[in-house]
Amino acid sequence: MSIAGAAPAAVGVRQRHEGAQAPVEVRPVSSKRELRAFIELPYELYAGDPVWIPPLLTEQRHTFSPKSAFFEHAQVQLFVAYRDGRPVGRVSAQIDRLRIDRYADATGHFGFLEAIDDPAVFAALLAAAEEWLRAQGMQRVIGPFNPSINGDIGILVEGFEHPPVFLTGHGRPYYDARVQAVGYHKVKEVVAYSLDPTATPPRTMVEAARRAREAARVRIRPLDKSNIKAETDLIARVFNDAWEHNWGFVQWTKAEFGELGSALRFFVSRDFVQFAEVDGETAAILVVVPNLNELIGDLQGRLLPFGWAKLLWRLRFQRPKSARVALMGVGQKFQSSSLAMGLVFGLIEAIRQSGAATGMRYIEMGWVLEDNFALLRLMRLLGGRKYKTYRLYEKSLP
Repeated sequence: MSIAGAAPAAVGVRQRHEGAQAPVEVRPVSSKRELRAFIELPYELYAGDPVWIPPLLTEQRHTFSPKSAFFEHAQVQLFVAYRDGRPVGRVSAQIDRLRIDRYADATGHFGFLEAIDDPAVFAALLAAAEEWLRAQGMQRVIGPFNPSINGDIGILVEGFEHPPVFLTGHGRPYYDARVQAVGYHKVKEVVAYSLDPTATPPRTMVEAARRAREAARVRIRPLDKSNIKAETDLIARVFNDAWEHNWGFVQWTKAEFGELGSALRFFVSRDFVQFAEVDGETAAILVVVPNLNELIGDLQGRLLPFGWAKLLWRLRFQRPKSARVALMGVGQKFQSSSLAMGLVFGLIEAIRQSGAATGMRYIEMGWVLEDNFALLRLMRLLGGRKYKTYRLYEKSLP
C-alpha cells in the first residue's frame, strides 16, 4: 500500500522469477484485501513454530495505518509475493524523511520481510523493494527496519528457541542466507540480554549508586501517571538527547512519543518507568514494558469476540512474569561524568526490585548495539545472558 505521500509504485514492481515451481509474482499492496494478506501472512508462515506468539491484529493494523505517527515523516510501499495466487512472502520499502534530513545519504530501508524458504521468493521481494527505492532516488538500502530504527529491527540469527517478547519479531533460520544470497551484507548486529531480577547486584554497582546519591543528591523516582503528558515529554527529551550520536539515530517525534504515552497509561505499571534526577534535573530514564505475549499466545491475534475480556482479566489477575527494557538513556551532560554508572544502576535496581517483588522471572534488555561496549559490559556485570542476536544488512543501489 502506498502510504503517506509515497510516489506511485507502477514502475517495475511486478516481477516474475522462474524456477522449478510456478513463477513468483510480486504485487504492490493497493487495496484493503491485499493489506490484509500482507498483515496475516506471518500467522500462516509460523503456524508450526512452537515458540512464535501471534501478535495482536489490532496492533498490526495500527502499524500500517496512515494514522500511525511514523507515516507523518515517511513514505512506505508494501509488497506481497504470490505463487499460484497464494501469498508466500512480503516486504516493505520505506523512506524516512527524518533520516534523509539528518544524514543526506540517499538511504532507504526495507522491512517486515517474511517468506517461505525459497530463494526465488526472497529475490523477487527484495528486487521489488529496491526498484521502488531506486525510483525515489535512493542509492543505498539498509534493513530490516520495522518500520524504523526506533521500532523492531534486524533479522534474528541466534536465539530461535526463545519466544519473542512483546513488540519484537521472530524469524526463520534460513532468512540470513536468503538475504545475503541477493547481494546484502551485514552492516550491524544488535543483541538482547536476559536479566534475572532476583540476582544479587554486584558490590561495585551498589557502591557506585551510593556514591552518586551522596555526591549529587541523586533521586530515582517512578512515573507520575497523573501527569502523563509532561512525563512523556521528559522521556522524549532525555532519550533523543542520549541517543543522538548512536549509529543510525533518528529522532522520535512528539507524535510518536504521544503513542508511547497512551501505552504507558494503560499497560505499564508506574514502577516500570523510572527517572533519575540530579539536583532536580532529569538525567536518565528507563522504560520497561510488560511482556504481554505471555497473555495473548492463545488468542491467535484476535481480540473479538472474547479476546478483550480474556486480556483484561489476565492483566488484572495474571500479570506477565517477564518484561522488556524498551527505552533507556542517560543525557549527554552526564554520560562521561562519574555519575553515569550510578545513574544507570539506580534505574536498573529500581526496576529489578519491582520485578522481583512481582515474581518476575526475567527482563529482556534489548536491543543493544554490538559495539556499545559500555552497555554490554554493564549487562555482564549484572549477570545478564546474551540470548538473541539480530542482524542488519545493507546494499548499494546502482
